[in-house]
Amino acid sequence: MATLGARPSLALTVGEPAGIGPEIAIRAAWALRKEARCVLVGDAAFLSLTASLIDPAIRLSAISTLALRHSGLPHFGPDTIPVIDVPLAAHVVPGRLDAANGRALLATLDLAIEGSVQGGAGWFDAIVTAPLQKSTINDAGIAFSGHTEYLAEKTGTPKVVMMLAGAPGQGEPYLRVALATTHLPLKDVSSAITQESLTQVLDILHADLVHKFGLPAPRILVTGLNPHAGENGYLGREEIEVIEPVLEAARARGIDARGPYPADTLFQPKYLRDADAVLAMYHDQGLPVLKHATFGRGVNITLGLPLTRTSVDHGTALDLAAQGLGLADCGSMEEAIRVALSMVRSQQT
Repeated sequence: MATLGARPSLALTVGEPAGIGPEIAIRAAWALRKEARCVLVGDAAFLSLTASLIDPAIRLSAISTLALRHSGLPHFGPDTIPVIDVPLAAHVVPGRLDAANGRALLATLDLAIEGSVQGGAGWFDAIVTAPLQKSTINDAGIAFSGHTEYLAEKTGTPKVVMMLAGAPGQGEPYLRVALATTHLPLKDVSSAITQESLTQVLDILHADLVHKFGLPAPRILVTGLNPHAGENGYLGREEIEVIEPVLEAARARGIDARGPYPADTLFQPKYLRDADAVLAMYHDQGLPVLKHATFGRGVNITLGLPLTRTSVDHGTALDLAAQGLGLADCGSMEEAIRVALSMVRSQQT
């Protein structure tokens, strides 16, 4: 792990090779090379070819997994990007998925976890992930529902929380939006929000805001589930029977959790200015607002893990990758690296 003041080491898994992940990972790692020691995790030969086509000045240096496990991560100066070589099984055609590469994609995640988890190998201070195509892995015969669920399973974490964050613009409040539920059909959301589950989410959110973001007394604004936060029970009783008791109990434990507020009016600067995070009840309640304000600069963060993980706020963009290099925007990847750096440094102080 990095010492205080040193460039932290970040594992950048390059994601779906037929998408824009390899390009944005290389470009962001090179752009921020003086701030972070970004270590690409992927097929070294493929990444070297890609880097040479992006900019011949970019220098990559391959390391085998055998050498890494034997001797650890070697030191490189800021003008060389290390690559942990995890070979692909099939030739990459931009924009065209190939299930033959599915197992190699999971191998990059496994290596990043091995080197980042608390009590693990200690090669990396955090993980930054480029987007994966779930179908590539599922078509390889492996059940896979996403980065977040896979990281939770591999680290033995019973409960994780999805949070997206970003700055809408200069001088505007920094948005952090966490979710009480994630990828559920809307018809299942109400039954999934119980006092127990909401308490777990709120505790994880508060703990990571304190320990991973360095906020000693975070203020959390919580939305209601129903329109107008239930309107005193006329539009639903989840606020009265579930959300309000959880918030009252949280405040008794010293957590500054306020609400429930109507979601349609909460996302205004006058309310968000003094808030450290918003906890929304479901995916399409909180994320459309954040993505509208920050898309291309937003960051996906997994809370509750025994490691630090950030990611981009977009997908693999296969159609863009098929058109060639130079079209993808690496702004979200750069911001994911910066947020990971900030989180690492908050935990070092």
